[in-house]
Amino acid sequence: MQRAFLERVNDTILGGFTASIGLTLAARAVRRLSARRRQMLRVTYPDGRGTMIPVGATVLEASRHAKIPHASVCGGRGRCSTCRIRVVRGLEFLPPGSPEERRVLTSVGAPPNVRLACQVRPRRDLSVVPLLPAEAQASDGFAQPGYLAGQEQEITVLFADLRGFTAIAEDKLPYDVVFLLNRYFDVVGTAIEQAGGIANQFTGDGVMALFGVQTRPAEGCRQALAAAVAIVRGIADLNLSLVEEMEEPLRVGLGVHTGPAVVGRMGRGLALYLTAVGDTVHVASRLQELTKDYGCQLVISDLVAARAGLQMSSFPCHEITVRNRRDPLVIRTIDNVQALTQIPESSQMR
Repeated sequence: MQRAFLERVNDTILGGFTASIGLTLAARAVRRLSARRRQMLRVTYPDGRGTMIPVGATVLEASRHAKIPHASVCGGRGRCSTCRIRVVRGLEFLPPGSPEERRVLTSVGAPPNVRLACQVRPRRDLSVVPLLPAEAQASDGFAQPGYLAGQEQEITVLFADLRGFTAIAEDKLPYDVVFLLNRYFDVVGTAIEQAGGIANQFTGDGVMALFGVQTRPAEGCRQALAAAVAIVRGIADLNLSLVEEMEEPLRVGLGVHTGPAVVGRMGRGLALYLTAVGDTVHVASRLQELTKDYGCQLVISDLVAARAGLQMSSFPCHEITVRNRRDPLVIRTIDNVQALTQIPESSQMR
């Protein structure tokens, strides 16, 4: 009986010891879990999406954990820069970038609030915006000229449009319409490129071209006027080759204006191309339309003539109002574009 009593005492002591060990381990686990929870932070993305990650994880790992598409061509080794992000909130709490990260960001001309998602390990909550699409290629991570990435600059815009082409096309087979338009586009595009411009839009029977994107505004204006002369000359040659197929010769209207515009690659997929937007583009298009009202081949703003350094007092001058513009615009109308070849440049080149 005494033996049984001793065994019960022993079991009690052993059980209490085991329980104390279990409680100790449980307490430690609770403390670790609590500490871990205290070391979690939130990474927020556009549209309010977000995820919780432990301190020490990278933003790229956060994206993958949340199944948010995020470009990373090099696999997170900080080499391609395709994973770069703009930090919207929490930049001041981020640790400084490593020499490798800073070198990559410097090579692409990144501002201070842009970091590599694969290298940033936030310590506090962070709001970010991935800057490249998830399907970005390695070449997309390289530095680009500003005019491709997007910038505001002074350029010259030319619009060309065929006159009465709808009536001409009504009597032709679809194949003939496409053939004729392609011949026309080839003439206009060649003239623009040889003058130093960029033919960036072919819409219907109209063409838009940019000049001075990589040169000074004065050079862009002279290039645009040279292109206008070459376009009219090329259309005249095209008419000679089509004399037996056309009842009436092709006629073109041209408008040229210069000023500030936002220039960059815009669009999506195969339709991504260099273009410009802004008031300057709108005005140039309007001047092209005015060739119908004035019955002339070319309408240019007086600013184009001034910057090109040309004395154009011999051409009619008009003052017009353009929608969404407060001040009137002075323009010149040119009945025969070939007359521009006879205008001497003034001594003051602007």
